[in-house]
Amino acid sequence: MKIAFVTLGCKLNYAETSTYERGFRAAGLEVVPWRDKADVYLVNTCTVTETANAKSRSEIRKLHRINPAAPIVVTGCYAQMKPDEVAAIDGVARVFRSDEKSLVVSETLSLLGGCGESAPSGVRFAHPTIPSGRSPRYRSAGDTSLRGSSPSAATSTFSAYSSGERTRSFLKVQDGCDNFCAYCTVPYARGRSRNIPVCEAVRMAQEIAAQGVKEIVLTGVNTGDFGRTTGESFLDLLKALNEVQGIERYRISSIEPNLLTEEIVDWIASGTKFQPHFHIPLQTGCDELLKRMGRRYTTAEFAGKLQMIRSKMEKPGAEKVFFGIDVMVGLPGETPELFAQTCSFLERIRPAFIHIFPYSKRPGTRAAEMPDQVPESIKKERVATLEALCDRLHREFEEANRGIHARVLWESKEKDGSMGGYTGNYIRITRPYDAQLSGRITEITI
Repeated sequence: MKIAFVTLGCKLNYAETSTYERGFRAAGLEVVPWRDKADVYLVNTCTVTETANAKSRSEIRKLHRINPAAPIVVTGCYAQMKPDEVAAIDGVARVFRSDEKSLVVSETLSLLGGCGESAPSGVRFAHPTIPSGRSPRYRSAGDTSLRGSSPSAATSTFSAYSSGERTRSFLKVQDGCDNFCAYCTVPYARGRSRNIPVCEAVRMAQEIAAQGVKEIVLTGVNTGDFGRTTGESFLDLLKALNEVQGIERYRISSIEPNLLTEEIVDWIASGTKFQPHFHIPLQTGCDELLKRMGRRYTTAEFAGKLQMIRSKMEKPGAEKVFFGIDVMVGLPGETPELFAQTCSFLERIRPAFIHIFPYSKRPGTRAAEMPDQVPESIKKERVATLEALCDRLHREFEEANRGIHARVLWESKEKDGSMGGYTGNYIRITRPYDAQLSGRITEITI
């Protein structure tokens, strides 16, 4: 029996899909590209914007057209927020909520008439009968607005990491969020902040290392909030992972600025496997909007954090620190003057890259009910302005690193006779293809 996967959204979803895929392979299913005619499909959805919802629906319908007889199982944030809506799409056989992720493999196999995750290689499964394309089993969400509702009941953290790439793996160590920012549905889609134990993270890192992977990116909704459910600290996690044999580099993804402490930075800068590369959400460079959206820092505190990191990690002749900064344009009440403050602030802190998102009104959130909503046409103009700024800042970051000695982890893909890889501070380097360098780290001069 053949299974195909479609994943939308963030790296957490990709890590989770990879984990499902390993489970289905162990049960004897053959994984094929979604364009092929599979016997069953799994769609891991996103709901960060209404466009993401529409994309999820479109993907499900496309798979149903490819093979109308194949059941489609759906999970992810859109499935959590709108399970009735998802279940009504033709071909959907099962909708898994956020607190059911550990059941995806076993219950899909049961749906197919299989015998569980431990089925021997080569076992065949019977097709289920899917009446009218409707799901025979899912939990009703009732009122799909957020008003008066509570976050997902998920209390455990589904362990996951991505696989299939020889050089890099995304290891999910944390999920959910307790911040409840005015524009965001994450606490409802992914639940409250929680994490796996340090020992579980180490075990998975060892599995990744055994596959020959050299680099791990730590991922989570708010990675730095690690330890909330286990009594451990984020620094405990970093120190334990640093000892895993075979992994040569780590990166930290999506950490709130107030959680990236001086103690953590001092330890990283002392000579560890953690690279000078941080992904930190800003959202807006205007104190008025930061406060209105419920963010937990000011622009002065954010700028001070970046300066502290640079002062501790940037040495003469060494790599500059790469900061990838999330920025949302068009938040309610963002006047031209307030947007100009964001642009000016970004010019001052000079990130290496800006991840730009136009604000999307999410029903039931506080921001959706705020006055002074920004027209879509204005959002597009502001996205374009920040894209131009990002291009310039990234070029200037690369130029500031020119002539510096760096180490590159080479990837296995060949394109037009070339191969690529990233330095520790995430500068993309290309060279003529050499199969012997694949998965290896070598020294270069930028």
